[in-house]
Amino acid sequence: MPVPVPHQRTVVLPHQAGPADDACAHTARVADAPGAGDATARESGQPEPAEQRFSADRGPLHQGLTLLLIGEDPNSHVPEMWDWAGRKVRLRTARNLTEAERLLTDDVHCILLDLPPAERTADRDSGDAGAPGDELGILRDVLRMATSHAVLVLTYETDAERAADAVRVGAQDYLFRDELDGAVLSRAVRYAVERKRADLAQRQLTESRMLAQENARLERGLLPTPLLDGSDLRFAACYRPGRSRALLGGDFYDTVRTPDGTVHAMIGDVCGHGPDEAALGVELRIAWRALTFAGLCGDELLATLQKVLEHERADDEIFATLCTVDISADGRRAGLCLAGHPAPLLARAGERPDLLPYEFGGPALGLLPNARWPRRQVELGGSWSLMMYTDGLIEGRIGKGNQRLGQEGMTELVSRQMAAGLSGEELLDASVREVRDLNGGELTDDVAVLLLDRH
Repeated sequence: MPVPVPHQRTVVLPHQAGPADDACAHTARVADAPGAGDATARESGQPEPAEQRFSADRGPLHQGLTLLLIGEDPNSHVPEMWDWAGRKVRLRTARNLTEAERLLTDDVHCILLDLPPAERTADRDSGDAGAPGDELGILRDVLRMATSHAVLVLTYETDAERAADAVRVGAQDYLFRDELDGAVLSRAVRYAVERKRADLAQRQLTESRMLAQENARLERGLLPTPLLDGSDLRFAACYRPGRSRALLGGDFYDTVRTPDGTVHAMIGDVCGHGPDEAALGVELRIAWRALTFAGLCGDELLATLQKVLEHERADDEIFATLCTVDISADGRRAGLCLAGHPAPLLARAGERPDLLPYEFGGPALGLLPNARWPRRQVELGGSWSLMMYTDGLIEGRIGKGNQRLGQEGMTELVSRQMAAGLSGEELLDASVREVRDLNGGELTDDVAVLLLDRH
């Protein structure tokens, strides 16, 4: 079936004082412009050729507003209109919704729906007018069809109540035929378009806020809850994602106590700090917790986690570093495994904090197939503090140069904080805050720090 050709209305405005005079003068200039068309053709109601429709010195009219009229009478009187820039508003006409759907292209800004009288609608069956007995059925159909377009309703003054109902249903405004002229219609179209834009912007803002709230709740739910019931160890953690306005990054950590009294702690870092890396970090953390409760530890556990990473990562070059610590039930010894991760910081009672040995560590997960990760025994003593962290804590800059804080700088910084009597979450917050200050602003990488104390 051929697509109906849009009709261009060029009805001359009735004479008015003030702005109407300017509009008539503008019409005269259009008639005198090159290629403006024959005045006789305009007076006879014939549409001008598309290539001849120009607004004075403003280029083709298709750059301005376009109005789609939907009504049973294709000869409905619609006055000539002008947009914000003084350009003539293009008018297309459709007799029904089938034609309207074909003419509703992206360049249409507003729909003018010519409602039939209420008494004619009452006896109409569904068709284009919605359900039987629904006087605004056709309006509801238009609103479903044109979700992003402004809609104006045109009706009789005797249907004022139905016109108000149309606005409640979703139209931007209504107009009465008896008071319709070019100035009123132009102003109504402009306001309707702007109101629709504002409504769409507000809806998008609301949806964005709701999505952000849902994401925030999801991310909070994915952060671990330590399971240390029955242990005399104290736990503290600090987490700062590198992504702007995010709660979760590629860093991850967890701590659990198994039935034999052993406390298992781990901290890891997926390369990158976007949402995909955050999701992979959560998967690795949950897998670690399940495998730990299943009795795996050391090399066997890390080898299984590497298989999980290899199956879940989106790219073969994605890898993750990991540090695991298994603290004995009496709290005096620990088994340490490092997979490309910085060594923890241990502060024994009466001693200066120092880094645990790193030489016996293995590669990061996902780098080498069939890799091995030796487990090293560490003597903790009776009273101690063990701090595990990701590289975001040590890779911040110092001052304006390119020098990094590094592990030695971090050790010195934490030593001073401990000497000042800080512990637990206060120690972690103060340490991260000082690292950020030394960096001259927020750290760009994810930062996770975990602290276990025994006194």
